This record gives sequence, structure tokens and C-alpha cells, in this order.
Amino acid sequence: MPSVISPEPPALPTWKRPAPTKVDLPWADISIIDISTFDEPGGKEKLAKQLQHAVETTGFFSVTGTGFTDEEVTRQYSIGQAFMNLPKDIKDKPELRCDFGKGNYFGYRAANQAGEKKIMGTEVLDNVESVNIAKSIPELASEPRHEFFNQYLAEIEDFSRRSLALASKIFTLFALILELPHDYFSSKHLYSSKSEDHLRYMIYRPRSAAQDALVDNRWSRAHTDFGSLTLLWSQNVAGLQIKTKEGDWKYIPPVDGGIICNVGDAMQFWSAGYLKSTTHRVTRPPADQDHIHRLGLFYFVRPGDEVDIAPRRRRCCRDWDDGADSVEVTE
Repeated sequence: MPSVISPEPPALPTWKRPAPTKVDLPWADISIIDISTFDEPGGKEKLAKQLQHAVETTGFFSVTGTGFTDEEVTRQYSIGQAFMNLPKDIKDKPELRCDFGKGNYFGYRAANQAGEKKIMGTEVLDNVESVNIAKSIPELASEPRHEFFNQYLAEIEDFSRRSLALASKIFTLFALILELPHDYFSSKHLYSSKSEDHLRYMIYRPRSAAQDALVDNRWSRAHTDFGSLTLLWSQNVAGLQIKTKEGDWKYIPPVDGGIICNVGDAMQFWSAGYLKSTTHRVTRPPADQDHIHRLGLFYFVRPGDEVDIAPRRRRCCRDWDDGADSVEVTE
């Protein structure tokens, strides 16, 4: 009987992590949560207590102890880098494009797609390209996916499944903070359910200082994410900023081995405004990094297509030290 062995995927150039900036920037003070204690006795409750302040205020936090190795993360960056380095005519096939305007979030989006995306009323062109890969389930098998990724699909699927498993732990902490059943959110974000979840590789191409000056050094406009939760694997090129309650813009700092997380609009609505979806943007990197092609690796979590996200909130405030509660119920 012939042996059935899956061929090894083609070798790829290894992505090299850029050095951190040496420029003294106004960094945001975000919580760092070591989620490796999640399954310890009382671990979930302790983590929920640590996370509470972040979700009430900035909506951004970093998780460490996630189980993703540096080699695994580097490998995903290497896959993204190899795709982005393909010639444009190979990457940008019309049948494989995503179209945000039509609500299709899977596939490839070229920088300055269709030659028409100019920034802030200037002649400066958009400098970001991205590719979104749907979950590997039968219900999404017809969604656009470039053939390049078929060679690495087993790795991509495994990474995506583990990303959602991590998100499920965070959803459990959200439920604890809101005094809802532990699986209230996680059960509505299943890998097997049809949804708009996607793994994203995204790259910002450097522009000249003169071009960036015309658009106030903006690489991405101020916005919020409209899903449930966004995971962004920490990388060293500065540029991601959040808007504070005071109206200031602060840079998100890199965290070794960390994943930057932010609450999305759907989760803010779902929690009746308790969990905060924070405005953020991307700006031109500092002078010692402004020549770098800024590659990002994301997992965007969305509720299942059939899920009702009517606002549900059970807690108003809680003193975690003495157990006293003041509860507001929204059904």
C-alpha cells in the first residue's frame, strides 16, 4: 500500500524582528496579564481582577504566557512576509480580493486598491496592504484564499484555532467581570461556527517624509474595531497609538512574548458599554524605524453569524477584596 505523506511546505526566508526604537516616546500604561495561570485554582478570578481596570478604561491590554512560542510566531510572520513580497500581479487577483465596502472581509486588499484611495484629500496614496484568511471550516470553503496559502494551510489553521482558544479564555474573564456564566461569550465564538473571524497579515509600506507630512504622519485613520476582540502579536515598530480619556495619543509599547488585545465595538455593545472599545490609529514610525516595512500579524474575533448580541450586563461595580457587590441587571 502506498504511503500517504503530506509534502513539506516550501522553505521560506525567516522574518527578522526589527530592533525596538531608541526614541523616547509617550507610551501608554497598559496592563500586562500573564494568562498562564488561567487553569490554576482561583486563577480565573485573579486574572479577572487584574483585567478589570483595563477593560473599564483603555480597552487595551497585553497577554503573556499564551503558549505561542517565538518560533511559531516568527513562522507566521515569515509566511506573511513571503506573501507580501510576491509581485503585485500575482497577489492581486480580482477574484481573490476582499471588498470592505460590500461587507466581504476575506481575501487580499492591495495598497491603493484600484488606484483611487488617496488620503485626507491629498494626492498621497494609501500605503497598507492586507490579506484576511477565513477559518478552515466547510461553511467558509468558498471564501477567497490565495493559492500561496494552501501550501501552509495546516499551520495557518492550527495557529488560528489556538488564537481563538486564547480569545475564549479572555472571553471567560470578561464573563467573570460581568458576573455572567463563564461560557457566556466563549460559547458564542466557536471555531466550528460560521463567522467573520480571520487571521490577518498586514503591511505598511514606508512613505517619504514629505508625503507623510501632507497627511499629518497618519498611516491609519483613527478608528475602533467593530468585532468582539482583536489579537495583535507584539512587534517592535512603533506607530500604534490609543486615544486616552484625556484626549491624548499614547503609543502602545511592545511586550516581549506578548499579544496586544483590544475590545471591539460588538463587545462594547454586548456589555451595555461596560467593556470599552478604544479609538486607535497608526502613525509614521520614529526616525530610527521610518524605513521599515511594518508587518503585522492579527486575529480578529467575531461572534457567530447567528448570535444575538443584545446588550447583557449584570455588574455595575465590585470590590474584589471584600466581595461586596453593587449589581445592575440589563436583560
